[in-house]
Amino acid sequence: MDETTEVIDQAVQVMSDREGKYLTFTLSAEEYGVGILKIKEIIGMLPITSVPQTPGFVKGVINLRGKVIPVVDLRLRFGMEAMEYTERTCIIVVEIEGTVNTILMGVVVDSVSEVLNIKNEEIEDPPSFGTKLNIDYILGMAKMEGGVKILLDINKVLGEEEIAALEMAA
Repeated sequence: MDETTEVIDQAVQVMSDREGKYLTFTLSAEEYGVGILKIKEIIGMLPITSVPQTPGFVKGVINLRGKVIPVVDLRLRFGMEAMEYTERTCIIVVEIEGTVNTILMGVVVDSVSEVLNIKNEEIEDPPSFGTKLNIDYILGMAKMEGGVKILLDINKVLGEEEIAALEMAA
C-alpha cells in the first residue's frame, strides 16, 4: 500500500512540476516553451566569437556585461535548417545545471512570443516515437488554442558531455 502511495505522490509531483509560467518562442514554424524560472534575460543578437572544435550548433561565446557566456543555436541543435538572423532573432539567456554548478547559456531562437501560464490539464506527456528517438528534453506538450507548444526541459537539451564542453568554453 505504501509503494502505491509513493508512486502516486511521485506522479503528482512530476505533474505539478510542469504547471507554471513559460516563455514561448518560435523555431521555424513551431512554438516551444521554457519554464520562466530558468530564464535570466532576453537580449538582441550580439557579436558571437566562435570557439574552435566545438559542435556545429555551438555558435561560440558572447561577452555579456563582463561575463563570457556560451551560445547555442537551438535550430541547429534540433537538426533544423540554419537560417539568417533577422531583427526578431534573439538570445535567451538561461540557467542550466552543469556538471559542477549552474552555468549561464545563451540560446538563439527565431523570435520570442509571450509568457503563458500553462495549467496541468493543458499538458500531456510527449508521444512515444519509438525507442530510437531521444526525447528526454521534452517536458510535455501544451495543448493551446491554435495548436501545440512543445515544452522543453532546458537542462536536458544538451547532453552531459556537451554541457561539460560548454563549461570549458566559458
